[in-house]
Amino acid sequence: MPLIIQSDHTLMVEVKHEKYAYCRDFLASFAELEKSPEFIHTYRITPLSLWNAAALDIKLEEITEGLKGFSRYDIPQNVLADIKDWYSTYGKLILRPYKNGFLLLEINSKIIFDRVLHEEKLTKYWRDTISNGLLIDLTNRGDVKHALVKIGYPVKDLCGYTKGDHFSLKLLDTDHEGNVFKLRDYQSEAVEAFYHSGRETGGNGIIVLPCGSGKTIIGLGTISRISNHTLIITTNNVSVHQWRDELISKTDIDPEDIGEFTGLNKVIKPITVTTYQMLTYRKSKDDKFFNLDLFTLQNWGLILYDEVHLLPAPVFRATVGIQAKRRMGLTATLVREDGKEDEVFALIGPKRYDVPWKVLENKGFIAEAYCTEYRIPMDEKIEMEYALSNRRGKFRIAAENQMKIRLVVELIENHFDDQILVIGQYISQIEKIARDLNIPIITGKTKNEEREMLYNKFRHGELKVLVVSKVANFAVDLPDASVLIQVSGTYGSRQEEAQRLGRILRPKKKRSHFYTLVSQGTTEQDFSINRQMFLVEQGYKYEIRYF
Repeated sequence: MPLIIQSDHTLMVEVKHEKYAYCRDFLASFAELEKSPEFIHTYRITPLSLWNAAALDIKLEEITEGLKGFSRYDIPQNVLADIKDWYSTYGKLILRPYKNGFLLLEINSKIIFDRVLHEEKLTKYWRDTISNGLLIDLTNRGDVKHALVKIGYPVKDLCGYTKGDHFSLKLLDTDHEGNVFKLRDYQSEAVEAFYHSGRETGGNGIIVLPCGSGKTIIGLGTISRISNHTLIITTNNVSVHQWRDELISKTDIDPEDIGEFTGLNKVIKPITVTTYQMLTYRKSKDDKFFNLDLFTLQNWGLILYDEVHLLPAPVFRATVGIQAKRRMGLTATLVREDGKEDEVFALIGPKRYDVPWKVLENKGFIAEAYCTEYRIPMDEKIEMEYALSNRRGKFRIAAENQMKIRLVVELIENHFDDQILVIGQYISQIEKIARDLNIPIITGKTKNEEREMLYNKFRHGELKVLVVSKVANFAVDLPDASVLIQVSGTYGSRQEEAQRLGRILRPKKKRSHFYTLVSQGTTEQDFSINRQMFLVEQGYKYEIRYF
């Protein structure tokens, strides 16, 4: 059998085993993939992963019997006991509609009832006790769910959703460019997993798929299925326009029914696209958030969070108050360096659908990519400056190593026939690269009109090389980009590494190349190891070269 189960809740799977693919698909439904190098893949069972499984109605018996069937050795008794305890926690607290503006938190365990009743952070929400639970105000639905997850008691929410205003939208069979358009099998599966036939157990949750695999298309499919007024929240104005373009190209929507709520246009329509920045805008930290009423004053039937792992704290708080709306999150990875994945679970919903990156690569749905890390020396003068600096200063000095520019030039020459992005963390560094090499640059200060003009030139091959700051980390649709040169990044961010690779994963006939440039023997090299972990866990290999 391909599976070895260890008492620390890790599961090791032998990749070359004839039953590996069956075991992998089985584990994906209730365990988190931690590492996936060449020969042994490692999964971990956690309370959160089992709550996700329970929310998807995967039976406990299916999990335990499947583990026994795939396991090479006897399963440690403590692992079976913990699986049962963690799994059974989901469903012991059920939130149901009640009467007179109240909700009933039904608790099927006296022990848990007593713990929850007297939990200091929760007592302010209890309005009354009845024989089988606690009454809470309708408006506290999200706050209670959030607080309960924090103390290890996930809520099964069966309160359903208020009907949003109806708005009919259909997907086209042929897009506006004349291409045949149809959801791929996994995209249709993701829509169905979220919608769950309209039952209370669906309608909220996260879809996790690689960059370039068509998460926007899944969003369109969901909007079409629900046919309600929809608010789409994304990362920047370029992404707003990309959502608008996809809606116009692939659905029968009248462009007049699409609203943009941005700094330039504040228009609300049946389908409205905005940014996280607009929703959290305020003049000072002491002022109120002017635009958060967008969540509550409109009768949305669906709120769609693009790049949901970025959900900022103020929008988290607003999400607490809109639990009566269907909520879909789209992301390539739920990895958060602050460890707040459980907050996404509580406020948006459980993970509804997930496909490993390499599975889609093998089927040709995303590009085959090669990852290379170049380790570059620093000259003696910079070495001394580096030695005398504090930790933060060391990282920046290493990141801005001027010798990287020579390698950038060489890589561009080697890929003269490719579309190339050069991306970095520090504006002064990428401005120098753009100036020295006479390459156009996009930063946060670039006006939207110029930014979109440069992106369009790049898309159509009029520009072969483009320098970008971290504004291009997210939701930038550049289907022809096949080479990315990363000259610096945000410390050890696994999320950023995955998103940057995603800029070159749109399906194409040629292989893509992801180059990371780090200063040899420095803190930047140390951080790069952590940055790469998520992609290594997805099965990508980094070739190490020296310059």
